[in-house]
Amino acid sequence: MKSIEKENPCEPEFHQAVQEMATSIIPYIHQNPKYKGMGILRRMVEPERIIQFRVVWTDDKNTVHVNKGYRVAFNSAIGPYKGGLRFHPTVNLSVLKFLGFEQVFKNALTALPMGGGKGGSNFDPKNKSDAEVMRFCQAFMSELQRHIGPNTDIPAGDIGVGGREIGYLFGQYKRLKVEFTGALTGKGYGWGGSLIRPEATGYGAVYMTQEMLATLNKSIEGKTVVVSGSGNVSQHAVAKCIEFGAKVVTMSDSSGYVYDKDGFNMEKLAWVMDLKNNRRGRIQEYIDAFPSAEFHQRETPWKVPCDIALPCATQNELRSKDAEVMVKNGCFCVVEGANMPCSSNAMHVFQKNRILYAPGKASNAGGVATSGLEMAQNSQRMSWTREEVDFRLQQIMRDIHTTCYTYGKRDDGTVDYVHGANIAGFVKVADAMLDQGLV
Repeated sequence: MKSIEKENPCEPEFHQAVQEMATSIIPYIHQNPKYKGMGILRRMVEPERIIQFRVVWTDDKNTVHVNKGYRVAFNSAIGPYKGGLRFHPTVNLSVLKFLGFEQVFKNALTALPMGGGKGGSNFDPKNKSDAEVMRFCQAFMSELQRHIGPNTDIPAGDIGVGGREIGYLFGQYKRLKVEFTGALTGKGYGWGGSLIRPEATGYGAVYMTQEMLATLNKSIEGKTVVVSGSGNVSQHAVAKCIEFGAKVVTMSDSSGYVYDKDGFNMEKLAWVMDLKNNRRGRIQEYIDAFPSAEFHQRETPWKVPCDIALPCATQNELRSKDAEVMVKNGCFCVVEGANMPCSSNAMHVFQKNRILYAPGKASNAGGVATSGLEMAQNSQRMSWTREEVDFRLQQIMRDIHTTCYTYGKRDDGTVDYVHGANIAGFVKVADAMLDQGLV
């Protein structure tokens, strides 16, 4: 780790991701001689290429703005680079390298032929008009289009990049390349997108939760669930929890969280989805529509007693003190819907207390898995039914759970899903790298 930190200074998120992976991988390499002496882990932590560029755009008052654009193409051993684009003020190389590194192993766990990458910009789409977002997306894609394509690198959405942004990005790509290809996923259903894709990450996290609970002969039905976030992943995780009979009592955004003691139902969730997806408002407005709820400003929801927690907002949102409170309050299952939302110390608290805990590289893989299914549909010039895509998604999440369970089972019968996910992802990528030589 010292060499990684020296060569990649001031990149704490990336260091955290590598440290968490290395803890599992280094002992495994020592136990399996074919990986020794090949520099596999050292090669894995070095991106194959990093593209950084200037993005110049004008707002509605014709003021010129300049943002940074990035694409980290991390590893293509098992397929073309695949991973989302994030538009958020916190985006920097450390964040994107951490996300890209995690994406490599997440994609491997799906068993689909996809490498790993990540990209984005420090542009903030909040409080921007549609015209401003369009101009930024067109400027961003004018450079990015040189480096992506259906057999090279296929970006998708992430925080700050939803259906609107994907539409603008794809339109500019199509105009510049003069071709209609599956160069992005998360597209609208009427122009090459897949059914279930918007729901897939949230749905997949809940499918993973069900599989984990089943190992204890339990179900999500009747359980109290705390969810963080109120974006795409959170919305659809809440929807699937409601469908499965759970009681979801919180949602949040950067302004704070709402606690609804009666639980969210589909009517309340529809209101939140309209607030966030159309009106682009703040979660505190929920209490104006539903006065029995409470809003807790600038707080996270982890002190609310629950059986199951689904952190679906952003990286490192759940700290060790939060984890200790959750364990004390009786939470027995934590499944990550976001990418690395639990800090390293929080993860250790959950593991020490034998909490069912799934890392994001396994539990939120439903989104990229369905992106892979969208790529398959684009290649076949076909559109599958909602039922077919959902069936395939459930099967992929079931297989991911089985793989993590197999590699992560402890001597006492419990399962370390972090260890299982790390080893399973590593083996898939490392074997491909060995087969392809020193490239």
